[in-house]
Amino acid sequence: MSGKKLLPVVALLGIIVLCAVSVSLLLIHSGSVPASTSSTQRTLVIDAGHGGIDGGAISADGTKESDLNLAIALRLDSIVRFCGQKTVMTRLDDSKKTDMLSYSEREDLKNRADMVNDTVNAVLISIHQNDFPTAQPKGAQVLYSASEGSERLGKLLQTNLITHLDPENRRLACPAPKELYLTTNTSCPAVLVECGFMSNNFEVLKLKDPVYQTELAAVIAASYLTYIAGINAI
Repeated sequence: MSGKKLLPVVALLGIIVLCAVSVSLLLIHSGSVPASTSSTQRTLVIDAGHGGIDGGAISADGTKESDLNLAIALRLDSIVRFCGQKTVMTRLDDSKKTDMLSYSEREDLKNRADMVNDTVNAVLISIHQNDFPTAQPKGAQVLYSASEGSERLGKLLQTNLITHLDPENRRLACPAPKELYLTTNTSCPAVLVECGFMSNNFEVLKLKDPVYQTELAAVIAASYLTYIAGINAI
């Protein structure tokens, strides 16, 4: 772990509460009905990338990307629901993807895309980890789809990840490659968050830390709440 003190979770939760209040005030000011009954309420679809027999990238110590993705996604789900917002998760565990003979990566991605597209007023955040042939690259990066609103969410999220978790990170939010099935085949605002590099042993140690996982989830949640409240920055 770095000698620098990680941002306290309490401080992040304070940011989240402020964002939740901002959402409520925005609804009141605009004359909207409460979020629980509004037909325009956004639903956050949280995608924990990979899963089951598809472990994604594997670190030098055997850590599976899919496990890290799920740990962060579950925390994100809990925080956003705590703030009174609706969520849907593309997977809660690995139980549906254990049979090698019947598993199809393309079919699995199609099912996830269908779930997103079937969700009314959805916003998609897909949680992943990066990988590289050498160990030097590090740092979170957000990729955003071509759909309306995605770039604003992606850049907001990238800024917050750098500001609150990794000031030395020089990566920029950028358009998602067309070969990324989920961001290409969904019509709602959508981003994919590469939380770190599985090929960087130091970063893997951070990503395995439950406290850091919560911090990541909190920053992502605060960014989402800010985004749906129509605020430009935390």
